[in-house]
Amino acid sequence: MPEVDTPQAEAGRAPEGALAHGEGRKDILRRLRRVEGQLRGVMRMIEEGEGCMPVAQQLSAARKALDAVFFRMTVCYLEQELADEEGLDDETAEKLRTVGTLLGKYG
Repeated sequence: MPEVDTPQAEAGRAPEGALAHGEGRKDILRRLRRVEGQLRGVMRMIEEGEGCMPVAQQLSAARKALDAVFFRMTVCYLEQELADEEGLDDETAEKLRTVGTLLGKYG
């Protein structure tokens, strides 16, 4: 894979940020696996001739779950971009948690 030219790479930090390791990565992968399962269920429903309303309900649930992953990724990006060598200060971390909560609730 070609080297990525980002401010993090120049600063000696990995451009992957929170996804390179840790709970953020586990959380996102867990959410994506859940969406994958939901989509497999939707495909099975269609193959078995389920009605449109139940299929639409499951698609809506899968879309909402995928949106949640996207919002989590957005917060991850912000964490990555705002962190310095020492990480995030407590105030910034709390503000980012609030942003994540707002996106998840109203996004």
